[in-house]
Amino acid sequence: MNVIETNQLTKRYGGILAVDAMSFSVEKGQVFGFLGPNGSGKTTTIGMLLGIITPTAGDVRLLGLSGRRGLHEARQRIGATLETPNFYPHLSGWDNLRIVANLKGVPARKVEETLETVGLYARRKDLFRGYSLGMKQRLAIAATLLGDPELVILDEPANGLDPEGIREIRDLIVALGAGGKTVFVSSHLLHEVERTCTHVAILRKGQLVRQSSVRELLAGATVFHLRADDPERLRVATLAYPRTTSATLEDDTVIAQFADNDSAAFNRYLAGHEIFLSHLAPRALSLEEAFIGLTRDDSTADQTGAA
Repeated sequence: MNVIETNQLTKRYGGILAVDAMSFSVEKGQVFGFLGPNGSGKTTTIGMLLGIITPTAGDVRLLGLSGRRGLHEARQRIGATLETPNFYPHLSGWDNLRIVANLKGVPARKVEETLETVGLYARRKDLFRGYSLGMKQRLAIAATLLGDPELVILDEPANGLDPEGIREIRDLIVALGAGGKTVFVSSHLLHEVERTCTHVAILRKGQLVRQSSVRELLAGATVFHLRADDPERLRVATLAYPRTTSATLEDDTVIAQFADNDSAAFNRYLAGHEIFLSHLAPRALSLEEAFIGLTRDDSTADQTGAA
């Protein structure tokens, strides 16, 4: 079952096309990363999913429901954290969540269960003002989870956190997914997305450029680290190689991708141009590298070899 479906979803602000005919779907049980550079339409799309922003065109279906009445019903079964809620600093985490539970009509016993879920039960009586940033964010997610939503939407849940706080949020997202929740995460921390998400959608300038499982996106893709006496000459020669799809120079290393992984043929090509490698090391493509390749601006294509 798809818990999110969009069909040609579009949003214009005057002459600005913020979201351009976007169609994607999220299946039940997925931990889904929603990725894109700043200005790619992520926040606008989430706003349309939650009914905060009215689409210019296109359709949204949530939890199998559509239409004004159906979407209103579906949104009651969704929990979303768009920014850290304004908790009372002089109250404990427990008391802050009790207030949220009362507003949502959720039984008080659910407060204890939710604090256990986010790992804050032992600190439930501590004042909110004494919480670390990671603990504050986990309390925000706890407020989102009150009412046992079927779909959890998290917008930049690890933004501004230190490494320990990021780890706490990562562990929580993994636990939610393992517990059967469908989690929709918008994030710019691509390393974390790679470690937590099962599927991703990648946006560029308001358009969807790729949707797949993380495994499928990275399967079989290889990046080569290359070094020679003249790194710039190596970069230019690599770009001229017919099977090159991208080549960038970082310090003294050329980082290249090819349409195939035939390093022997590439070596023969370089030798024919009297370029001899001192270093050639293949490694698996990372999500960050795949993201950069898919979202790179066209104006840099002639410098990087991107299509």
